[in-house]
This record gives sequence, structure tokens and C-alpha cells, in this order.
Amino acid sequence: MSHNERLCRRFAEIIGGTPGFAGGKCVTTISRNRVKATILRKRFMVTSSFSFESLNAATGKALCLGRVALLQEETERFIASLIKQGIIVSSIHNEWLFDRPRLIYVNIEAVKNPLIFARKVRRALNLL
Repeated sequence: MSHNERLCRRFAEIIGGTPGFAGGKCVTTISRNRVKATILRKRFMVTSSFSFESLNAATGKALCLGRVALLQEETERFIASLIKQGIIVSSIHNEWLFDRPRLIYVNIEAVKNPLIFARKVRRALNLL
């Protein structure tokens, strides 16, 4: 197993997701099974994904990204935690017109060591 594969597995373990590689980047996905969401009255699986790419071997830093699906009432608490930890919140939006409950998507980004990013994300996720 390569260094990047080991790093990706550890990244996913910290976040609590499933690791994988897509397009040369590490991607981990978590499902929020306890959120019973529908779109147009059909069941919708709520997932969030996190990734890192462009790892600099000298500094250990990479471009770290996330797309997090939240219930509307979770959004403020989650965002406050990330901002306090130095993670950039790059967008907050909803994607669906007929979703129940209302889902809010938060995109996050940072250039950090991927494992440090993962720990910060996990701290914020623990508030949900």
C-alpha cells in the first residue's frame, strides 16, 4: 500500500467515512442514515464528502475540501466550529426545492495537513 493510500485510509478513519480514490484524489464519504429525508416524497440518502489532493511532499499540506449536508437547525453550530478552527466556509446553500426536511449544504476548504483537517472536521461533525 502506498503512502497516499495509507494517508487516505487514515483521513477516512478520522472523519468516520469510507475511503476511495477518484481522479487522483482521496475522497471519503459519510452517510447520515438517521436523517430521514425525501425529495418529491421519495427517500433520499443524505451524504457528505471530504477530499484532499495536490499533496505537497515537502510540507505535508494539501488542498482539503468538503461538501457537508446538514439539517437547517445544525448549520450555525457546525459553521461556527469550523470557523473557530480556521477552516474556510466557501458556500452555504440548499440544492433541492422539494426536500423534507430542508437540507443545507456547506462547502469548506483549507490548505492543511489532511489529517489535521480531518480532525477539525470530526470535531465539528461531533456537534451534530
